[in-house]
Amino acid sequence: MAKDKNPNLKTIADNRKARFSYEVLDTLEAGLVLTGTEVKSLREGQANIQESYASIEDGEFWLINSYIPEYFAGNRFNHEPRRKRKLLISRREMARLGQSIEREGMTLVPLKLYFNERGLAKLQLAVARGKKLHDKRETSKQRDWNREKARLLKQHG
Repeated sequence: MAKDKNPNLKTIADNRKARFSYEVLDTLEAGLVLTGTEVKSLREGQANIQESYASIEDGEFWLINSYIPEYFAGNRFNHEPRRKRKLLISRREMARLGQSIEREGMTLVPLKLYFNERGLAKLQLAVARGKKLHDKRETSKQRDWNREKARLLKQHG
């Protein structure tokens, strides 16, 4: 699993559990339609995308159940913390993703919420298939073995 080495990206929220629970087949970057207080709250580094998912409604993609806390100085213009947020994806990507989700039983899972080098909030989405319990066990065994192998090579290498 390759980590992003770009120092210009500021990660706000990371969904680490998604890679354990889902088999990631493809990733894409999507923009978010946010209000001003949501952006200010994100700049403070507060958000949670652990239980969120993306769905298609009326031909548009929406991020559902993501949590961006209210901005402390937002007064009456503050946003609702768990509202639906529209995702900005090109029409070609929408068509491709819509077909794979409906036909093959895939799901869209958010992996990471971050600011790109231009300062825009972006969401890394994954087209994923849910893992079965035995697949999760196998992933855990493989990770433990890799950790043990690295430890042995460091000691005796």
